[in-house]
Amino acid sequence: MRQIILDTETTGLSAAGGDRILEIGCVELQHRKLTGNHFHQYINPERDSHEDALRVHGITTEFLRDKPKFVQIVDAFLEYCSGAEIIIHNASFDVGFLNKELERLGKPPLSHFVSGIVDTLAMAKELFPGKRNSLDALCDRLEVDNSGRTLHGALLDAELLADVYINMTRGQNALMIDVGSEESDVGVAAIPRMDLSGFVLPVLNISEEEATAHLDVLKQIDKSSGGKTIWRNLEKDVV
Repeated sequence: MRQIILDTETTGLSAAGGDRILEIGCVELQHRKLTGNHFHQYINPERDSHEDALRVHGITTEFLRDKPKFVQIVDAFLEYCSGAEIIIHNASFDVGFLNKELERLGKPPLSHFVSGIVDTLAMAKELFPGKRNSLDALCDRLEVDNSGRTLHGALLDAELLADVYINMTRGQNALMIDVGSEESDVGVAAIPRMDLSGFVLPVLNISEEEATAHLDVLKQIDKSSGGKTIWRNLEKDVV
């Protein structure tokens, strides 16, 4: 599956109020690996940034004055994203700005050009309820190195988000095997087969303390899922 990790920087917080996109950064994932094929573009937003926004991204009006306008880069951007699944942190914000820019040019919304849009903020809220789930917070929690991030930048943030996304979905690795590819066939054939019939595996019983700790973890998972864990359903079936 082709996936695009996308981030934008803007002149402010309100697309409806006239704020514009001034930077787009995208990186490409194929089979959960960065390909090196990225899209990065500074854009002349045709207006100044709000002071608060400028403090966040540090991209000045003077720097952007000779950069292309959105209308000049839109075709290249849509071609790059075409057919891919788009992954964004706090997707409603970036998609709202992109859709407004597309609307100004008489084009359909972003969803018309891509296969789907994934919001990693929504994912993080499900995985880590009640915790801070900003990109910086997730980098710290998932041990993604963000030491080079002093100011927000669309391409750097997209690269960091790619690492965060891969870490958050690491348990899906076993489901991502392309069984039809030559590479996967070679990999399976190369695995040596071993006769384990002569091995006797010891059975280790857990202690009472370990059993209690295990039950505590199950209770926490059950609480986070709102009582929708598989073992709860199995218990109901048994009863």
